[in-house]
Order: sequence, then structure tokens, then C-alpha cells
Amino acid sequence: FMQLARSTQGLLLKASARQFFFGRQVFAQARPSPRSKDFQVVSGAAREAVMVLEKRVGFLGAGQMAEALARGFLSKGVVSHISVSDPSESRKDLFRNFGCTPRSSNAEVVSHSDIVFLAVKPDTIAKVLQEPQTQAALNEDRPITIVSIAAGLSVDQLLSAVGSRNARMVRVMPNTPCLVGETASAMCLGGTAGPEDESYVHTLFNAVGKIFTVEEKLMSAVTGLSGSGPAYVFMMIEALADGGVRAGLPRPMALTLAAQTVYGGAKMVLESGQHPGQLKDAVTSPGGTTITAVHELEKAGMRAAFMNAVVAASNKADEMGKPK
Repeated sequence: FMQLARSTQGLLLKASARQFFFGRQVFAQARPSPRSKDFQVVSGAAREAVMVLEKRVGFLGAGQMAEALARGFLSKGVVSHISVSDPSESRKDLFRNFGCTPRSSNAEVVSHSDIVFLAVKPDTIAKVLQEPQTQAALNEDRPITIVSIAAGLSVDQLLSAVGSRNARMVRVMPNTPCLVGETASAMCLGGTAGPEDESYVHTLFNAVGKIFTVEEKLMSAVTGLSGSGPAYVFMMIEALADGGVRAGLPRPMALTLAAQTVYGGAKMVLESGQHPGQLKDAVTSPGGTTITAVHELEKAGMRAAFMNAVVAASNKADEMGKPK
């Protein structure tokens, strides 16, 4: 009887997940296309319509995060024109190889872009933005959306670096899974940035993961959760793999099983619409192996450890964001 009950429960769970997943896709396909002339909906091979942003994008800086974003934007077809500047010729050559246009200066990137990403180190942003030629390009008589992905710099600090309180500034906190097209990000608006700028950034980042709009006072909490969160997940995967090795599995197999388990679990949370507690309860049979393991995790204070880590990282982000 218990075996039949578990089998039935599993089938219901899979059916629920399929219903929610396909229902979400139907809704995504049925959304009305934006009225702005800057957007175009194009049907493609993908299940969901591709939102094309008819804007030119530029990157000041060609580091790993900039590369991940540029590759993602182009591979998803969300933009077709990307300029980039960087002191390293090899980095610019790399960007050229996957479809970007290297420029000789930061000012040239700004002049050829409608959306400019600040992708340089936080301590060099002011120097980059205050170059006379860059200032002249930023002050051209046309709208330019500035997107900062620099950690720890507030909107006020960014506007001061630009030298204008009227700049259309968007501050974004991405995370490293952006490198594989699965970022979990948040943004806040500053200066004269409005709904149009917000839509541009949403369109871009939804092509490489997920993004939310928050008030700036919550950006430190975002940093503590999703900004620093990949490190927590990597530690968890490593610990699970070590447990598998301790139980007798070869390390390569243990590591793959651990990582795939975390990936599959996250996918179920995102696609089933069920609370993680419900999904956990579906795995924990009375008196079974899983509830025994869950009991050990509770005794070790796993939940409190994760909560404390997020709060500690958030507090540290607040501290780092204060003017020195």
C-alpha cells in the first residue's frame, strides 16, 4: 500500500509540474507585445517568443561578466549591435570573435550606444566616466541608459561619477551564474531613469536569467542572497559530494550526482509552483532514509546557518556601501 501511495504521489507531482510549466509557457506566448517602437516580438524555434530590443548596447570593460552578458544577449537574439572598449587588445579580439564591435575608446563606445554598461572595476568607474571625451559623449543630446554592474557602488556614487543628477542610471546586482546564462539579478533605478529604462534592462537580463526591480535599500539583501549565494551552493555541492565519497562513491560520480541533484531540485522549485517544503515532504517517507537525514541537518542547524550567512553578507554589503 505504501509503495502504491508513493507512486501515486509521484505521478501527481509530475502532472502538477507539467501543468504549471506548460501553463506558464502559454501565458508567456499570449502576452501582448509592447507598444514601444523600441521592441519587436519575433517568433523563433524557442517555445517562448523572443523579445528583440532595437537598441545599441555598449560595454565599458571587457571582463568575464561583460563577456557573459554580451554572449547571452547575442545568442538569444535580444540585441544585434554591441560595442566594447577595454585596455586589453586580446579581450577586444575575443569580443570581436563572437560578434561584437571593439572600439578604440570609451567615448567611442558611448557615442555608438543607447544602453551603456559600466563593467569596469568599482574603483576605476569615476576615472573612466570623467574622461573629457567620455563626458562629451554622455552629454550628447539623446537619451542614454547607463547600467552599472559594479558591486558596492550606490546610485548616488554612480551619479556623482557621471557628474550629472539627470543621468538615466540603473544599478544592477547580477551573480556569477550569468556566465552560464542563469543569473539571478536585481536592479534599482536612479537619476532620471524611468519605466522605459527599466523595460530595457528587464528585457536584456531576462535573456540570461531572471531579474527583479527593488528599492535601493534592498540591494544589500539581494547581495547577501543571490549575489553571494552561489558560494553557499558550491559549498553545499562540495559537502554533498564529500558525503557520497565517505559512503563509498568515486569522487567524480559523487560530484556529478550532487550537482545534478541541486540543479534538478532548483528546477522543480521554479517550474512546479510548489513550496520547497511541499517538495521536501514528498520525498520524506515515514521512518525512511530521507527523514533520518533531514533530522541530522536540523540538529546541525542547517537552516539557521544559511539564514545567518545571508544576513551577515547583507550587513557587510551595507557597511561597504557607506561613504568612507
